[in-house]
Order: sequence, then C-alpha cells, then structure tokens
Amino acid sequence: MTDIEIANSAELKPITDIAERIGVSSDQLELYGKYKAKLPLSLIDHGKISKSKLILVTAISPTPAGEGKTTVSIGLSQGMNKIGMNTTVVLREPSLGPVFGIKGGAAGGGYSQVLPMEDINLHFTGDFSAIEKAHNLLSALIDNNIQSKSRSLNIDPRTVAWKRVMDMNDRSLRKIVVGLGGLGQGIPREAGFDITAASEIMAILCLSKDLEDLKERIGNIFVGFTFDKKPIYARDLNAQGAMTILLKDAVKPNLVQTIEGTPAIIHGGPFANIAQGTNTVVATKMGLSTAPYVVTEAGFGADLGAEKFLDIKCVDANLKPDAVVIVATIKALKYHGGKSLDTLKESDPAAVRKGLPNLEKHIENIESFGLPVLVTINRYTTDSEDEISAVKSFCESKNVRFEICDVWGEGGSGATALAEELRELIEKEPSRFKPLYERTDSPKTKIEKLCKNYYGADSVEYSAQAQKDLKRISDLGLDNLPICMAKTQSSISDNPKLLGRPEGFDFHIREIEIAAGAGFIIPIAGSMMRMPGLPAVPAAEGMDIDKDGNISGLS
Repeated sequence: MTDIEIANSAELKPITDIAERIGVSSDQLELYGKYKAKLPLSLIDHGKISKSKLILVTAISPTPAGEGKTTVSIGLSQGMNKIGMNTTVVLREPSLGPVFGIKGGAAGGGYSQVLPMEDINLHFTGDFSAIEKAHNLLSALIDNNIQSKSRSLNIDPRTVAWKRVMDMNDRSLRKIVVGLGGLGQGIPREAGFDITAASEIMAILCLSKDLEDLKERIGNIFVGFTFDKKPIYARDLNAQGAMTILLKDAVKPNLVQTIEGTPAIIHGGPFANIAQGTNTVVATKMGLSTAPYVVTEAGFGADLGAEKFLDIKCVDANLKPDAVVIVATIKALKYHGGKSLDTLKESDPAAVRKGLPNLEKHIENIESFGLPVLVTINRYTTDSEDEISAVKSFCESKNVRFEICDVWGEGGSGATALAEELRELIEKEPSRFKPLYERTDSPKTKIEKLCKNYYGADSVEYSAQAQKDLKRISDLGLDNLPICMAKTQSSISDNPKLLGRPEGFDFHIREIEIAAGAGFIIPIAGSMMRMPGLPAVPAAEGMDIDKDGNISGLS
C-alpha cells in the first residue's frame, strides 16, 4: 500500500487517550478535533527535563534516492516503546512548499507515520499561517511607515532587509518591486519573498522559551537603517505586540500520534539548508517533561540540521543530547560512491564502500561534539547482504555501533534491535557534549571553524558584499551571535556536485543576513536561495480529491 493508504487504514486513538500516556489530562488540552491538540506551556517541568534522555536522529548527506530520517525517528520511537522505553517523538511541521514540490510530505512513511497524516501535511493547526501573517504584518508596517508623513521613522527604503514570506515554492517571487502605481500605492522599492520556513519569525518561534521571550525577540528584529544611518528594529515600529497576538496559539506545541499510538509532539518547521532545521525549544522541552526518553530529528545531513541543533538550539536552551543516530541507506551510499540513480537497485558492494567516506565525515563531525554515535541503515528490499556487511564492517573498524532497521515495512517491530543497541549506548557511553565554537569567537572565526573543521574546506572566501555585511554586524554589536549557515544540502561543501567527502575546496560566502530577533547570523553560500522553486513535474500534479473528500497522491 502507499503511505496514504496505510495512514487511512490505521485506527486512530482519541487524542485524549494519547495525552493520558504522557500524564496530561483532557482538561489541560486545547482540542483541534478528535485527533489533534495543543499543549499549554505550563506543562514544561525543568526538574523532569534534567532526568530525561534526548536522542537526536540525523543523516548522511541527502540524495535524490531519499534517506527516510523522519521515518526512522518515528519508527525508532515506536521500537523503543515496544521494548519498554517510554518514549515520545518530537518532530517539525511540514511546509506546503515541499509537499507540493519535489520532496513530498514530512509525516514519515509506511508503518512509521504520524497521524492524521493529511492534516499534518496540509494546514495542521494553523501554525504556519500564523507565522506567515505575523511576518507579513511587519512588512506592511514597514512600508506604511516609509509612506507616512506624520509618523515617519525616516527609514531608508534601500536598506530594508525584511522580505515577505509565503509557504509555497515560487521562484518568481524571489525578487520583486513593491509600491508601484502612483502616490497612493506606496514608495516603490525592490523587495522579495522567502518561503515561510525561512522566516525569522519561524526561527524566533522555534527558539523562544515562552510568550514573553517570543515578544522580546520579535522586537529585536533588525529592519534596516534610517537615512542618517541609525538602525531600525521592529520595536521602533511598535510591531511586537500585534505580531505576538497573531502567534499566541502558534507558540503552543501540537500533540498527535504515530500509527502505533506513540505520542508525537510536532511544532515549528524551519528548513535546515536555509534556516536552523529543528523543531521548537518548547516542543523538545515538553517531550522531556512528559517522557523519560525523547527522539527528535534535525533536517538534512549532519552538516546542516544536526550542527545547528547542537550549536544553536542546545546552547540557547541548555539542552544536552545523550546520543545521536546517523541514518544512511545503501542507495544513498552507492550514489555518493558514484552510481547513477537508475542503477541504485543493483547490488554493488564496491560502490557502497566508495560512498562510505561521506558517512565517515558525518561520524567524525558528531563525535567532535563529544556525543556517542550509532549508525543505522534504513533498509530497502533491494539491499543485499554483501552491501549491508560492507557498512557493518566499516563501522566496526571505526569502533562505531551499527544496526539495521526496517521501519517503513515493519513499524516499531523493525526497530527493536536498533532500540536495544541505543539503550546500551546510552547506558555505557556518557555524553560529553561541547559546542563547535565559542559564542565569543568573532564571526569570521566561527565561520571558519565551521567551514574548515566541520565541512573540510581549505579556505573561506568572502565576497565584497559579505565583507560589508561582517562590518555591519560588528557595528551593530552582534558579533557574539552564532552561525546559521545557508548552503546546499546535497554536499558537505558549498557545491552540490561534490558528493562523498569533498576535500581541497574553497568555501564561498556570498552575503550574510542578520536575524537579530532569532539570535543568529546567516552566511549564504554560493547560489543558495531562501525561496525554492517547483520542479519540472511538481508533486501537486499527481494529487486529487474525490466528491467524498478522499485525497490521493499525498505522501
């Protein structure tokens, strides 16, 4: 069966029953129908957080063949529950851009899905809509102030760094001109759109500890400069109050369930290639407050989501992960070993071995944080024993734990061996977590530690614009902010064509954006865009709905 057929055949439990499993009574829930609910932030208990175990699931560099990191996260949590480890899975919300584009939904797959799958992949509880509206309210206030004669802040339109956002892949909106049509329509200026997942409001929501912190961070958003070079922030426009009102419900984590009834907290949805790539701090803390074990994931490969999870989120929120699971597939390893997409189903242990340096670099990177590592192969029916044996032998040679799983086809039962290996890892190998760089390092030092030590670059090259941006960051007193690199997900480098483990390359920084509200700076590498485009054949073309409301083609 397809993912959607499997999801539709599952019998969902009332969300009140799922809440009882994590010690939450029905009167504490804010219900969104029978199977979705929001959790109040008052349930976060820092005493319980310190006693719970946090497991991060990441992956090797992604390929067109797919790795199934979210599916493994869900399946692992189900497997842990099957062996008596009381576990909750904490994930990000899907963005409509990929759902209708090339990647599809982000609710897992097969017998390791979160439900109700269609709702989660579409509008869910309206969090993305609220983020989009709050973001664009600031856009409207900026342009209104530029137009105003009586209450003008004297904003120089040429310096406005704040774009609009929309939760859809639409390359035509990357660069636009607003304010055309005459005096009554505003002041013409260049502008553009980012996808909602790249919005600073999304980043702020994901890093805020409560509603008050959310409002303060929104006030700190950098907008641009006045004509006399004075910096302007959202608080100067008195925007933070109204923007926070729009987010008063979106700040609360969402509770749903997996196909096997494991509690699933899903909240926030930043991409990892253009944003920080992890769910909200409050969602992770909610999971740790209500379960002794929490499985969470970070987007794309360990060079992106995992690094940002560890260097940004964990440092900000004082979280200390206990272990990291790195997901790989035989197909992906063969792709990194030079095989073409149309030959990945053919058994080729030699190609697997050629692709292992990519896995090796990700293992080394995670171990550099002082974290215990477990490698798992997300198994496909086309995987041969010789190919799996090549990965197992490699991990043994590196003294790294290894286990296969089949969570798509078997759900939690396909991850019990992985769960047992993880339990032993946590018990025998303590976490010695430390960040990659110090916040007090200069921006250039932080960028170069990341590019040279983590990505493996020989040098970092800054464009003239990037050099200007670094000076502006220093002038604004933002040198202590962490780095949120925007780069290709297809390679550890900044060049998507460099597969495997690239070496001897230069890393190119085109420009650096400021996210003062979120509390990080965003170096943009190469040709990375923060508004994706649709593929030649969008997934939307294969979707339909019948007269009874039954959806097909969604995955």
